[in-house]
Order: sequence, then structure tokens, then C-alpha cells
Amino acid sequence: MRFVIVFFVAMLGACAKQTLPAKDSGKATTAPQKPNIIVFFADDLGYGDLGSYGHPSIRTPNLDSLAAEGQRWTDFYTVSAVCSPSRGALLTGQYPLRSGLYGKRIPVMFPNDPFGIPAGQITLAEALQSAGYATGIIGKWHLGDAPDAYPTRHGFDYWYGLPYSNDMDWTQAPDFTELLEKITQGKSAELAAALAQRQAQYFSPRNDYWDVPLIRSIREAEGFTDTVLERPAAQEHLTGNTTREAIGFIRDNTDRPFFLYVPYAMPHVPLFRSEAFVGKSRAGLYGDVVEELDHSVGTILSTIRQLNLADNTLVVFTSDNGPWLSMKTHGGSAGLLRNGKSTTFEGGMRVPAIFWWPGQVKPAVIHDIGSTLDIFTTLLAFAGVSPPAETDGINLAATLSSAAPSARTSLAYYFSGELRAYRKGPYKLHLVTQGAYGQLPERVEHDNPLLFHLGRDPGENHDIAAQYPHIVADILREIEAHKSTMTQQPPLFDRRLAQ
Repeated sequence: MRFVIVFFVAMLGACAKQTLPAKDSGKATTAPQKPNIIVFFADDLGYGDLGSYGHPSIRTPNLDSLAAEGQRWTDFYTVSAVCSPSRGALLTGQYPLRSGLYGKRIPVMFPNDPFGIPAGQITLAEALQSAGYATGIIGKWHLGDAPDAYPTRHGFDYWYGLPYSNDMDWTQAPDFTELLEKITQGKSAELAAALAQRQAQYFSPRNDYWDVPLIRSIREAEGFTDTVLERPAAQEHLTGNTTREAIGFIRDNTDRPFFLYVPYAMPHVPLFRSEAFVGKSRAGLYGDVVEELDHSVGTILSTIRQLNLADNTLVVFTSDNGPWLSMKTHGGSAGLLRNGKSTTFEGGMRVPAIFWWPGQVKPAVIHDIGSTLDIFTTLLAFAGVSPPAETDGINLAATLSSAAPSARTSLAYYFSGELRAYRKGPYKLHLVTQGAYGQLPERVEHDNPLLFHLGRDPGENHDIAAQYPHIVADILREIEAHKSTMTQQPPLFDRRLAQ
């Protein structure tokens, strides 16, 4: 019987190892008992947006059941507080600074970007494909929209979804070229004003405000078949279509191990939900969208049960970054955590993470540190593939199987290639603090870094650096050690500025 791992980003265990082939070798293995893998990735979902994480109004019964029966991690982190670098880290197991999947001036990838993931970069899909997996992505890609950058060119056999965020390709002025000009000329005030004018359209969205394409791409023996199914995409159907396509991929690949990556387009603004979920939540439109996402997870898991795979299914849920707070009630909640998306405060980087696998994951609440970096390494261990040498992920199998202490004890917080904070144990040291989207605080580079104890002060309200200078010094030494191991690549998202 195959193991099935359903991931909202997760893993467990270890199989016999094999060497990861070169990217272009085309060799595959057929080792028995390889786990199926399904990775779900929500978009802009906040730490406090689920019932099991304390939301009083949004109902998430499917995810809450998983949390009650499995492991709920309280200190799980994304690698970047914005979309593209976060997704790049998930698929490469590397900090963005190491992979180059970040920008110093352009924070994420935008439409008509001539580049994507470098051809030599091994993705999780390619690594699993080398081990005999069928690979599919149903949902948002956001790592390049040129055909050569499509997921099917980076290890996926099948893709159905959006090439970038659902709020890109605006049909209203100013267009991206004009915005890019403001970026290159350093006109930050004009850029902020232009973006602020769009907020009303975010709050009353229509499909024709955004010319976002819905794409199907298939990798075939003779090449690739790429089809634009809709343009603009009918966004009210995105979550439902994702559910349908995910179920179809599972049913079509029961004869071999498969890796299915499901990066939902929601609840990133603009918010859309199907007719069945209109007015369903006490939390308004945002709540409707999250409740439909929870329903989608439940429906996909029902298919797993129907196929008699439930006893061998690991479920993990997480988000790509924290909530977009400037979107007010159209954005999520970080709960007790400070700030949100695009910041290296806890609200931007700490995300919900639930792991469930009856008889395999030991039920517990885990307060140790985990990261989406660790997904790459642990999943390859399940598939029996050795990770590349320059991998920043850690195998979390022992914690999942026995609730043993996490092997991860520290984490670097980067934004736009800049190391802004560092966590070691319960302590977090801020070197640079800055709000996002016009929200405080203003940028400060701290000559005397700020120190917080995240167990006692998860909201990062009380600086204790003066009381614990030895801890500050210890973390500063660890930062230097971290930097000494970090290979820095140029910011790939900024390449288009030179054209």
C-alpha cells in the first residue's frame, strides 16, 4: 500500500536514499512504497484566520478537525513575507538569497517578466520526477509567466491555474510599465499614491479589472501543450475549479506515486467566492473566501478517503506569508502577532501549520520552530532522494512521528535580500524594522538591535535587549556564522530593470 502525504506544506519519515540525478539526466527510479504527496499552500492567509488558531468568526471545521487530531504548530514560518520568494523557497529548499529568487527593488515577479527560475535550479518537482513521480500543480505559480518559465518546464507534468497573483495585469491606469518606471526612478510617493487609488477597486472587485489568464499546460513526450482557457479568469470559480482539478489529478494517477502541489489563489485580494458561499460567514467576504477554501480541503480529503487512502495520508496546512493588513476587512488577521505581510515582524512571517496522519503523526501542539524550507528536505527523504548540497531545509520527521524536539532551533528573517531579524530559541533579534504598505513603523536600522522573547511576548512589544546583553551578543555571533555559510546570488526579479 502506498503512503499518501497530503501537504498544506509538510512531511515525515525517511526511505532508502538515492542520489539526486542531474537536472537534465531524465533518469527515474521505481522504488516501491514511495509516498504520494499533496502540498496545499494558501495565499496571504493570516496566522489568526482559522478557528483552531483563535478566529472567533471564521468557521474552518475541516482544518480544525485536522488540528485536533494531528499536530498544530504554533511557531512555523514562511521564508519570505511576500509571494514569489516564499514560493521559490518552498520549491527549492533554499533561502531566497541563496537561490536568487528575490528582488531588492521589485519584491515579486510581475507579468511579462522575461525570466523565471534559472534552468540549473533543481525544484522539488524535478527531484521527485527523477524518482518516478507524476507531478502536478493546480493553482497559482508566480515564478515566471513566459512559456519557458511555466511549471511544466520545471518538473511538473501538468499545470492548471494562474501564472501570477490574481490582482495583476490591471486593466485600469496606471499600467505596470508606468508603475515600473516609478520604481526605477525611485518615485516612492507617486507609486504609493497610484496604488492607493486602486484600493476602491479591490474592495468592489470585478473580473474585468484584471486581465489575469487561466492556463492549462501539459508536458508531453513531444513537447508541451499550453492553452489559455480564460482571459480574464472568472475568479469566483477559482477555488471550486482548483478542487475539481486536484481531484481529477489524484484519480488519474493512482497507478503511480504522485506529487500534487495546490497553491490556492485565495484569500489574496481581490476576494472572490462562488455563489454557494456568498454571505455564509459572519466574518464577511473575507470569511466567505476562507470558509470556501476550508470546504475545498475537506472535499479533496473526502476523495482520499473514498480511495481508501486515509490511513496513509499526511495532511499539512500552511500559508505563503502573513495577512495583507492594509486591505482592512478584505485582509486577514495575524492574531496576537505584530504587523503582517511584507514585514519581518512575526505577523508577516509566522503562519499556521497543521500536520495530520492517523497512526503516523503523533497528536500534539508543537511550540518548536519549523519552516517551509524544511518541506523540500523532508519530502525528498520520503521519496528516497538525497537533497542537493546547498539546501537550507531540515528534516522534521522525528518531531512529526514522536513529537520530539524540532531539529530546527534558529531562523533568519530576510526581506528583499536584506537580513532584518534572526531567531534563536525563544529569542528574536531585530536588526532592521519597517512597516509595509504605508503602515508604521518607519524604517529603522538599529545600531542597538531590539530583542524580544517570543514565548512571553509574541506581539513583540517589549524590547529586553538592555536586560540580556549576553543573549544579544550570542545571536549576533550566530548571525555572523549564518552569513559565512550563505552564498548570495544576484536578485533575479530585478533583472528586467536592466533591459
